[in-house]
Amino acid sequence: MAVPARRTGKTRKNTRRQHISLEAANLSVCNNCGAKIKPHRVCPECGYYKGRKVKEVPVSAE
Repeated sequence: MAVPARRTGKTRKNTRRQHISLEAANLSVCNNCGAKIKPHRVCPECGYYKGRKVKEVPVSAE
């Protein structure tokens, strides 16, 4: 069974893993209400998608 002769250093390990990180979500603006939403999804605030009403959203009691 192959075993490394020396321990892998922190710099070498982190250099290899540079591309493994979290990225911020890409958000777009809803054309109907202006809320920030994920692209290609129904707006959870108003229920519109591509200018059409897709689902009913309950009115919050504020």
